Amino acid sequence: MAVVQDQLEIKFRLTDGSDIGPKTFSAATSVATLKESVLAQWPKEKENGPRTVKDVKLISAGKILENNKTLGECQNHLCDIPGGLTMMHVVVQPPSEKEKKTTNQAKQSKCVCVIL
Repeated sequence: MAVVQDQLEIKFRLTDGSDIGPKTFSAATSVATLKESVLAQWPKEKENGPRTVKDVKLISAGKILENNKTLGECQNHLCDIPGGLTMMHVVVQPPSEKEKKTTNQAKQSKCVCVIL
């Protein structure tokens, strides 16, 4: 069984193959905090970047990490090599269909009456 490390070095891989990091995080750091870090470090020149933490999904070893978990709790899905670099993949969720429909409905609800 792997020993839980106090510090983990993590690099975030974006969908276009570019990276953010590496950066060192404590094992007590939550996944939500990691997402905030990704959001803060997101390259400004990239299109379709995340607007909020909810738009970001972190994937490690094929598992989507949950916001309420800490790195220590996710240790089974992370690097087992002490002092090794952990790679996490970052996926940005596009706006949901519900958000798109709401926007389209707002545009369609205008009154266009003509009185002759």
